[in-house]
Amino acid sequence: MYLKELFDQSWVSLLRNRTRSALTMLGIAWGVVSVVLLLAFGEGLGGAIITATGNMGNNVIVMWPGQTSMQAGGQRAGRKVRYEYEDIEAIRDEVPIIRRVSAESVDNFGFKTGTRVVSIQTRGIEPGYDQMRKLDVGEGRYIEDGEFAARKAVVVLGNEAAHRIFQGGPAVGQTVLVEGRSFEVVGVMGKKIQDSCYEGPDNEQAFIPYDVFNELKGEKYPHTIVFQPIDSRLHTQALAAARTVLGRRHHFDPTDEKATPTWDTIDSGAMVRAFAIGLEALLGVIGALTLGVGGVGVMNIMLVSVKERTKEIGLRKAIGARPRHILVQFLIEALVITAIGGLAGVVFSWLLTVALPPLPLYSEFYKTVNHEGDIFLKASLNVMVISTIILSIVGITSGFWPALKASRLQPIEALRIE
Repeated sequence: MYLKELFDQSWVSLLRNRTRSALTMLGIAWGVVSVVLLLAFGEGLGGAIITATGNMGNNVIVMWPGQTSMQAGGQRAGRKVRYEYEDIEAIRDEVPIIRRVSAESVDNFGFKTGTRVVSIQTRGIEPGYDQMRKLDVGEGRYIEDGEFAARKAVVVLGNEAAHRIFQGGPAVGQTVLVEGRSFEVVGVMGKKIQDSCYEGPDNEQAFIPYDVFNELKGEKYPHTIVFQPIDSRLHTQALAAARTVLGRRHHFDPTDEKATPTWDTIDSGAMVRAFAIGLEALLGVIGALTLGVGGVGVMNIMLVSVKERTKEIGLRKAIGARPRHILVQFLIEALVITAIGGLAGVVFSWLLTVALPPLPLYSEFYKTVNHEGDIFLKASLNVMVISTIILSIVGITSGFWPALKASRLQPIEALRIE
């Protein structure tokens, strides 16, 4: 009952100065809109960046042959390392914490349909590669294990590669000549948002069995080794174990990183996630500072209210009101202003996040824009909770000092003020 009376009195007090109260609420609402939109943009941008960079692979590590920089096994530094297919078999057999491993070779091939020839970068790969590198087929199917074993001339095309070869026409089931050999197109990847890659984006690539690639090129040495640990937390141990196997086979120190340059996408993914979190925090701080401007407005109006109602405060204290009663009343008035302005700001900002179209995320490697790569303003529950917490802090902080000042007024001095 006591709190209800205080709320009623606060509401009546605010109605006596409607214009001033409305302008103060507008300042709070504007601050809340800034906080919500900045946090929503930060969450949407961070999510889009994580998706675009994470689509390179599913916790994969890529190793290239390099050049030794340390003496080992009686051999001098500066010796070039060349992978052999037996290296992949040794890693597969000797390192149980590696779930999948694939040899990979890359080169440009001419894809001929009719009289047209299109140069497409082509990767020779092994079973399990699609799961490691997130090669999601949109049309048709992926290369089957039996086709790898039988060295069948089949190919899966990236979305953009299929468009270039067949000029937007159907690709699955078609045949195409590659280096004079007829290949069947068994699948076409869906559009892949990818902002990190090596040897070019997957959308523009073609994927064929590794052994077939070697037959076309007359090669037997893999260009790279791609593998995936059984658990992302074991990536450092898996990499060290793979290097140990290669070091033993090629007579170099396993700690010689230049002998086997690597890209650990688990490490790079962690850095991207940290960047996204930092970005959200920065935008949240900027929004909170904007909301603080609205809090200053609340503090000003409450100080003016205390000055205008000095006699009222003195009279109430003279008839028995205690300092805590005065403190709570003015604090509630500040919270009412903040709550109404904040609620209006939350509703308006949520409507904006729904109404505003998504912002396109342009990939450095893949310039086509589609809805999977757009930045959506995400006014999620976390955003709303954070905005509410910031708003509560602003309301309490901005109302406390004027309320405390009012509660400390002496009745005689208050009644004496003209």
